[in-house]
Amino acid sequence: MGPEAHLSEPGLLVIDVAGRDDATVLAFQAAIARLWGTSTAEHTTRDVGQPGVRLRIYTDLRQVLEEASPTEVEPTAT
Repeated sequence: MGPEAHLSEPGLLVIDVAGRDDATVLAFQAAIARLWGTSTAEHTTRDVGQPGVRLRIYTDLRQVLEEASPTEVEPTAT
């Protein structure tokens, strides 16, 4: 993918994803973006002479999204 990325704060991640096709890596990105604050990419890259595609994702684990929180189940009356 390019040069190494260095982060100055705990909780920040750079995730380099490699997969067979666009749909696979974009689905992975979508799953991560549902959990944490994530800078999403619009397209993947291909390395000449290498199979598959690549994607770089920047994620902030300090930004937990509400959708990631477990839902409370109300007890049923018996």
